[in-house]
Parts: sequence; C-alpha cells; structure tokens
Amino acid sequence: MFSTLSEFHDWFTERRRANDYRVERVPLDRLDGWSFEEATGNLAHRSGRFFSVQGLDVRDSGREVDSWRQPIIVQPEHGILGMLVKEFDGVPHCLLQAKMEPGNVNLVQLSPTVQATWSNYTGVHGGKPVPYLEHFVAPRGGRILSDALQSEQASWFLAKRNRNMIVWTDEDVPVREDFCWLSVDQLAALLRLDNLVNMDSRTVLSGAAMLRPAAPSAPADSFDDALARSVRPDSPALHDTAELLSWFTEAKGRCTLTRRLVPLREVLGWAHSDGVIGHVDGRHFTVLGVDVRASNREVGGWSQPMFAPCGQGVVAFLARRVEGVLHLLVQARIETGALDRIEMAPTVQCQPGNYRPPFPADRRPRFLDEVLGAPPERIRFAAVHSEEGGRFYHAQNRYLVVEVGDDFPLDVPPDFAWLTVAQLVDFVRFGSHLNVEARSLLTFLTFFHSEADRLTPVS
Repeated sequence: MFSTLSEFHDWFTERRRANDYRVERVPLDRLDGWSFEEATGNLAHRSGRFFSVQGLDVRDSGREVDSWRQPIIVQPEHGILGMLVKEFDGVPHCLLQAKMEPGNVNLVQLSPTVQATWSNYTGVHGGKPVPYLEHFVAPRGGRILSDALQSEQASWFLAKRNRNMIVWTDEDVPVREDFCWLSVDQLAALLRLDNLVNMDSRTVLSGAAMLRPAAPSAPADSFDDALARSVRPDSPALHDTAELLSWFTEAKGRCTLTRRLVPLREVLGWAHSDGVIGHVDGRHFTVLGVDVRASNREVGGWSQPMFAPCGQGVVAFLARRVEGVLHLLVQARIETGALDRIEMAPTVQCQPGNYRPPFPADRRPRFLDEVLGAPPERIRFAAVHSEEGGRFYHAQNRYLVVEVGDDFPLDVPPDFAWLTVAQLVDFVRFGSHLNVEARSLLTFLTFFHSEADRLTPVS
C-alpha cells in the first residue's frame, strides 16, 4: 500500500526498470508458430488455439458505409478479467499488476489482478501458472461483487467476450512482485493520467460503483453536483428503465446487419505486402507481426499478429443537465463483431481520420463535429488511453466528456437516448449491454468524485 501517489509512481518506475522487455516488428510470414493456411489464407497458430485472423463480410450495416470486408480476430473462448478487493483500515483497496503488454505504447500499464485468456490459464502456452487465479475460478473463497460476460472491441473481434469479475476477500493475500494494493481514491486519480490504467482494468471497474464512497458536497448547479445526482439511483431521469429497454429493443429490431466469415484471401480492398496486411487506401488499420520478450510474463517470449489502427480515435459522451441531473447521450450502435450486433455506446466513437475527404461530409458520424469543436471550458474530462494491448498495437483513443448547454435538444435521433450514470451502471451488471468504450467512460465518471481527482489536472 502507498501513503501517497508519489510513492506509487516511484514503485511503478522501479518495476518497469526491474524487468527486461522487447517488442520487435517482424513480417507476418516470419512469425514463429504462425502461418497462413493454404486453402483460406487465414492466419492461425500451429496449436489451433489462442486466436486466428480471418475475413469478415459485412452487409446492410446501417453505418456510414453500408457494406465491406475486413480482417477480424476470431477467438472463440472467454477469458477472465478479475479484480481482487480487500479492506485495509476501513478503506477498500484493489490489487493491480504492473503488466507488460506488447501493444501498449509505453509497454507497462496497470492491469487487473487476473488478466488471462482461457488458453493462458489452462496452460496451453506451457508457461507458469497465472497468479491469484484461484480467487476467480470455482471453488473459490471470497464474496462476488460483480460478475458478467462483457464484450471486447467489436470492430476487431468477432463475438469476443470476457468474464469481468470483482471479488471481495478477507483472506491474507501475499503481494507478489509487480503487484500492489491501491485505494479506490488513488485509482480514481490514476484514471485521469494518460496510458496508465489499462483497458482491462477500466472495464472491470465499470462494475465497481459499489466501492465508491459518497461524493463530497459540491456547489449547487455545478457540474460536480449534477454528476453526483446522476450517480444516485433515486434521482429523476428523463426515461425510466422500461422505456430504455423498449428503446434498445426497437434499435435491435431495426438492425439489418448481416455478417459471415470468409477466407482471409477473399477480403477485397486489403493487400498483403511488405510483411503486413493493410487497406489499399491507407485507412482503418493494419495487421502486423511482433516478436516479444518479457522477463516477468508466464512465457518469456512469443510471436503474434496484432491489429494497429491508422490513427488515434475519439470516444466521447455528450452530457447535458436535465432538472439538475447529468444525462449522457448514449448511442444504440451497430457493432460489426458484437455477439448481439447492437450495444449501447458513447455518443461518438470513431477514428476521425477515416472520414477525411473524399469521404462525403454529410455521412460523417453524428455529433462528431460537436465533440471535435467543443470549447475547452465545455470539456469535463479528457485523457488518452490505450486499448487492449494484448491484441492491438499502439491503439489509443482520446476519451472525452463534453457538456452541452440547455439549448442542445433533448429530442434526438431514434438511435440515441439520454441516460443517467446510475442507469448505465445498472445495465453493466447484466453484461453485453454497454460496449467496452462506453464502460471505460463510465468508469471515469463513476470514479470522478474524490479529493485525489482534484489534485490531478485534466489532460
């Protein structure tokens, strides 16, 4: 445990220096253990496990582009993302790990107590056991605070879900090397720093609203006061739960998207050259290969393909006060790879570079210009965070909460609705309702209130 955040940063710097890490780009056709299948062109591991890169055919998407083909990650197994919680001196603390992931821009970020695929924790890789796994698989001790199957990035994964768990323990838990206990307030402050708390921690913490203490009093009519009201389940909301479920069900009923796997060699518009697979117009993402060495992972070295976006993304909620309660503009978004095709998403979620000319200006994502053109005084939260560093290479999004004024309409297009923070938190409990980007933003908002937050400037 750390008395101050300065102590944590000293520890984190020391752990980064204590281990040896190397990530080297290599051509896809030279990846150790991976090869392109002769019949399909799919990229797969020789074990038949872990994951594969295949082709996806998308039709009638209802998105800015109606139909396309793309590479997609197929990983038909559930992983475990687990956070262990224990009380010290009356204060809940979370056990996190300083973990290296090859795709992180800074290599090491704070991950949950357990972050492991099924192949990892069942030993397919032939490496060391996953630390603390016994707290998250039956039979286990402790008390479950949250447990739900949640989606991963549906633009790049097909029907991928992980089990997100929070377990409270009263046991004595030995703190292994590279692990540390952080109080909830310390975590709240660290979430405001760029590229420190990884995606897996953020998605698990979206189910941790019960750990937050009551927010300190804030001046009436302030953003903090409106947010505090929004977090409370008993605050008035523009729509009740039945109305929101009906709105979400109607969006699913309107969805016309169809998709099917196709051989990777049949993905038109993409080319395999110079050791990578990329889109012919240089947009979207590339599939590249890396060779990895890490002195403190379950396996000391491996090779793998990764997806690398061609630009930084923007993920944002527009927020508006309604009768003093903050509401977020939520999108029922068609997600290419999502199991149920549609999930609740932030107002804006895209790579703006994909919509530069000659892309038609009238087909740009709704509300993108309101987000990109927001004056600084309207931006309530801003930070740059990495996406899943185990599969995505240097994938970063700028996460924003932008408050709009009373002149912004409450009457919005049918695929959008205004929800309170408490209503979104309630949907998290059941899994597969909010996408991973929305869960990250929800974590930032849920953990916004604390004195530690106020000591950390917004990026």
